[in-house]
Amino acid sequence: MDTTARTAPTGTAPVASSPAGRDLLTAEILALGSEIVAGETRDTNSAELARALGDAGVAVLRITALPDRRPAVEEAFRDALGRVDLVISTGGLGPTPDDLTREAIAAVCGEVPFVDPEIEAWLRGLWARRGLAFPALNLKQAWRIASSTTLPNPNGTAPGWWVERPDGRIAVLLPGPPREMRPMWQDEALPRLRARGLGRDHRSRTFRLAGIGESQVADLLGEALLRTENPVVATYARADAVDVRLSAHAESPATDDHGRPTAARSSEMLLDQLEAVVLERLGAFVWARGETTWAQAIGERLAARGWSLAIREIGTGGSVGTLLGGVDGLLHVESIAAAAEPSREPVAEARAVGAAGGADVGLAILARVRGADTGVGIGVTTPDGTRGVERVAFLGGDQGRLRAGLAAAHVLLETLDGVGLEPG
Repeated sequence: MDTTARTAPTGTAPVASSPAGRDLLTAEILALGSEIVAGETRDTNSAELARALGDAGVAVLRITALPDRRPAVEEAFRDALGRVDLVISTGGLGPTPDDLTREAIAAVCGEVPFVDPEIEAWLRGLWARRGLAFPALNLKQAWRIASSTTLPNPNGTAPGWWVERPDGRIAVLLPGPPREMRPMWQDEALPRLRARGLGRDHRSRTFRLAGIGESQVADLLGEALLRTENPVVATYARADAVDVRLSAHAESPATDDHGRPTAARSSEMLLDQLEAVVLERLGAFVWARGETTWAQAIGERLAARGWSLAIREIGTGGSVGTLLGGVDGLLHVESIAAAAEPSREPVAEARAVGAAGGADVGLAILARVRGADTGVGIGVTTPDGTRGVERVAFLGGDQGRLRAGLAAAHVLLETLDGVGLEPG
């Protein structure tokens, strides 16, 4: 396929506003492709789209993977357009017989596809430029229906569709390859959706927690808080932390029992009120906000003090070096397969590696099998003092080693904040 940048024609002009005045507040995403349903291809498109819609204040109610079968695709479009304001599909816009997205949405809209001469000329030009005969199969990529607008695809041969229904609902059809989907979404679909009233005033905040499991977090938050609809509290067990995400949208104007207008709280006001409650219950476990990584958090602490770091890890499989490899100020990392001497002491090891690496801070981690779990000895030395900690990481093997590394990062971060330091 020619990868030279090119601009596809856009068919009819985009509709600037909905005849029904519908705001786009709810959405569904349809991922088309038998290869996705069979597990042969990973669907990354839906995650990207859902994240972008959520950030815009749109509630994504459902993500559906569909095989290349027209009845299933038609049913999915019909049902989704009956439930939500916006339906976005990815895939099924190619030229082959199993690319059925256009046929399906046309059937749902009760329209017959036709060949748009401008798009056909553009497609034929792509082949003519390379001195190749135009395959008749590709003509379907020039199809449109009367209610559709073409979305240009400068990275492929499959234009997208923007379809507006009489009730103001929107269907956006995007290509499946991410290198085509992503720019079409960002440059073509998203600006049009924003102009049409996408989402609402929406904000979110994320707190990163350590030293506590997701079930414990949920227990401390309480069921009542976790079931609120605006603002929303959600917990996520990530590989490197437990995240608590707060999100809210501005309240709609309302009136009291006497018909007098009441003050509607903004999303920021709602989040401020919720954050105070959440931090009262979980603040002791919060080590960062947003998407901050362990390497970033520790690097910031070291930079604030002008300190450098050296690491010696024993029996962790290199998990600490992998986790903290991007730390600014990291001068030296040693990874030893297993402790040859069971009596090795973490603080002494930390002091030794700090000296060996010429660093202000030494971190040592000794991981050993402890039944079905992993015992972890952690030592930290800094110019302000030392700290030694013994922990048990849940599970053994790779999972235990990974959790040992996370425990070490948590202890180091606490120590840099002055927790548990002893003179020496």
